[in-house]
Amino acid sequence: MQELPEVDIYRAMLAERYAGAQVTAMHIHKELRESDGGHDVSQDVVGQSIWFVERRAQHLVFHLDNGKRFLIHMSDGVTAYCGLAADSAQPSEPALSLDFQERRLSFFGLRAGDLSIMSVKGLEGYMKTFGLDPLDKRVTPSRLKERFAKKRSSLKTALMDEKLMTGIGNVYSDEIAFEARIRPETKVAVLGESEWERLHAAIVHVLREAISHGGIGESPLFEGDILTGGYRERLQVYNRAGEACHRCGGSIQRIAVGSRKAFACDGCQNDSSSIGADEESLPQ
Repeated sequence: MQELPEVDIYRAMLAERYAGAQVTAMHIHKELRESDGGHDVSQDVVGQSIWFVERRAQHLVFHLDNGKRFLIHMSDGVTAYCGLAADSAQPSEPALSLDFQERRLSFFGLRAGDLSIMSVKGLEGYMKTFGLDPLDKRVTPSRLKERFAKKRSSLKTALMDEKLMTGIGNVYSDEIAFEARIRPETKVAVLGESEWERLHAAIVHVLREAISHGGIGESPLFEGDILTGGYRERLQVYNRAGEACHRCGGSIQRIAVGSRKAFACDGCQNDSSSIGADEESLPQ
């Protein structure tokens, strides 16, 4: 999946460019339309102006002036590009494009079910199926503990569980665990009060820092985009196995947490609460 910082960066950039603009044309790739049962959302979108763009979980939500909400699910591999309708220099044919007079917003990699039109009520009901938004100001250390603490899973697994919390995937789960000085394989059930405080602070800090520095995306949103991907060089542990920790000088290790790879420092993430962290070994 696309992780929260990357989706939020798209939201900010698209809001800056298209808030108040009218959608003059919409093009949906034939394969996407056919795989989605022939559903055509263009009748609810074309001719409407975009009031503003919002991020909800892993979705971009375009608020239209007809009161509808146009959702694009930014699933894994989906990218966007802002250019001109007359510009043919695209890496591949987009799955979806929205025209704003001479300007064009294109999305690549969309799959069946990634596009939808909802009412305000429908959107709120749909969002109840997802977990906490980690940047919601109502999410406190105590609420985080209440949601996570009864789980038998490791910290990394819990952070990546969309039913518990949205927008944290393989990369940022490791970065958050490092920031909090907690091993990613540590069982959430054994975390103490100070660790919940550190974890909450780490979630907010890492995600906000990633957003401010451009996230880890590899595809620029527009020609001359120098922001996107800027956080990759700031990663502390992810994909740095064998390298020295910037914080303590220890060695970054690649480990297995369940079926996933994870990265952690053997120097400053060596808490004893992770001992015996194989999930399958816990009593049922």
